[in-house]
Amino acid sequence: MLGFVTIQDQTPGTGDRLLTATAERLAAAGSRLAGAVQINTEIRPGCDCDMDLRILGDDGPLVRITQSLGAGSQACRLDTGALAQAVARTESVLDRGAELLIVNKFGKQECFGRGFRDTIARALAAGIPVLVHVPDEQLPGFRDFAGDLAEQLRPDQIDDWCRARLTDSAA
Repeated sequence: MLGFVTIQDQTPGTGDRLLTATAERLAAAGSRLAGAVQINTEIRPGCDCDMDLRILGDDGPLVRITQSLGAGSQACRLDTGALAQAVARTESVLDRGAELLIVNKFGKQECFGRGFRDTIARALAAGIPVLVHVPDEQLPGFRDFAGDLAEQLRPDQIDDWCRARLTDSAA
């Protein structure tokens, strides 16, 4: 019950837009979702974008997960405190009941045992299906985490996979 997609299109934000559109379609159909989808906002052409997470099933504000480190900085811009806030809000939605967990990315933080990793494991243990985007460079860490539980999906398979899991959980 762990579906993942790896996007071969290297255009920045493709995976984010795919999962956001999927979440919007499922929510419009009445599915109870938990998780987070990423919204990228370009500041200026050629500059790094700001990244915000929209928490699914939560009416609260977006969570900005990037921080400004100043011109010329080469450090990671991820705000791990903000990521922890997004995880906590997602966990709250899970506590209220969800049919599907969507996580924008199994990234470096998850490979290191942080971020949404425990939330994904918690949902799976509770029988809640999980859909996640896994960048190519994080596949080894994801495979270590997921073992043989994960099913790789093509982008055109996502809607059918989600509908089948939602139908299974409703039965």
